[in-house]
Amino acid sequence: MLLLHLSDVDEANWAEKLRAELSPYPVVRRGDDFDPAAVRYIFAWKPKPEAFDGLTGLKAVLSLGAGVDGLLKHPRLPDAPIVRFVDADLSQRMSDYVVAHVTMHHRLYSRFRADQKARRWSQLYPPAASETSVGIMGMGVLGQDAAARLKPLGFTLRSWSRTPKSMTGVEGFAGAEAFDAFLAGTDILVNLLPLTPETTGILNYETFGKLRRDRLDGGPVIINAARGGHQREADIVRALGDGTLGAASLDVFETEPLPESSPLWDIETCYITPHIAAISNPASGVRYFSQIIRDHEAGKPLINVVDRQRGY
Repeated sequence: MLLLHLSDVDEANWAEKLRAELSPYPVVRRGDDFDPAAVRYIFAWKPKPEAFDGLTGLKAVLSLGAGVDGLLKHPRLPDAPIVRFVDADLSQRMSDYVVAHVTMHHRLYSRFRADQKARRWSQLYPPAASETSVGIMGMGVLGQDAAARLKPLGFTLRSWSRTPKSMTGVEGFAGAEAFDAFLAGTDILVNLLPLTPETTGILNYETFGKLRRDRLDGGPVIINAARGGHQREADIVRALGDGTLGAASLDVFETEPLPESSPLWDIETCYITPHIAAISNPASGVRYFSQIIRDHEAGKPLINVVDRQRGY
């Protein structure tokens, strides 16, 4: 039996599609009449405190999100494998966001928008893409896809990750000892890291001050489409105010929705989107998780299992 426990999501829509795809395998929702001990899989997003109560026969926890930091913090998370969502459609949407904001900042959108508002004709030519370095933090599925889509545009690409990752056309840096060298050659910093204790707050004033400063008019740029816990928003406000950063694109925040009182709303060089960079698409998600359940029931191993020690 598959149990759905999806908060802040159209659970009924997912249930309908999963029932059609998995029939006759039983799919139930919270509030249905079912025996918790008969549940073998739970499909979860932002599970409530009681989500796992009574699920003594659980074989796996299926996470709707690519990131599982919230799930790992659940006080009653059972000792069962966690499968994260890895999907080409989700990767494409995330890369769409990254490419759009990288190219926007590379072409000095903030500068020319200010010129237009001031009715000022000032011909400043942006650097060539090859002269502009995009540094991607996190070289998992999403980071590698973003790099692959940025590469044909001609940008100089570099990456930083926990362990060494090799990708043609991308200069790789790994580990804490290489972080400063990675930052020193980066003009546009893209964060696609998983949120772990080690990466919490990594987007801070000290980090911003180590970025390269002689390439983009106005200063270096950050793009965060990973988790709000990666950033220190007070530091972003400070850095945008004193010129340490030229601009920022933020899709995620320490508190969501972003409070109306946040000073980020009023900063013209801060581009805010409401956590919409990528979405778990029901059509592709149903195919993905249905196949995982069918394969696992047939005796095949689970795929994309989270390493709890690493946090992703």
